[in-house]
Amino acid sequence: MFNFLKFFGGKSDSSSEQAHKRLKFVLIHDRANVSPEVMEHIKNDIIKVISNYMEIDQKGMDISLENDEDAVALVANIPVNRMRPVVGRKH
Repeated sequence: MFNFLKFFGGKSDSSSEQAHKRLKFVLIHDRANVSPEVMEHIKNDIIKVISNYMEIDQKGMDISLENDEDAVALVANIPVNRMRPVVGRKH
């Protein structure tokens, strides 16, 4: 379901570390009141907009919500393969 997120860590995490990350993920999403479907729409919209300006590695993308005391932040790590030429666009 969340295959586009690498939030749960790599293979080196112990099962307790993975459980802790999953719990943190669930709590952040509950606090932000963001469903998995909304996160998928956000991801797709980001891909659509950024792809107008640069070629990105969608498989290497990492988009997540993170909790920072009293706020929730959307954090995106998006590998860029190359910039696209901007021809005829008004900024």
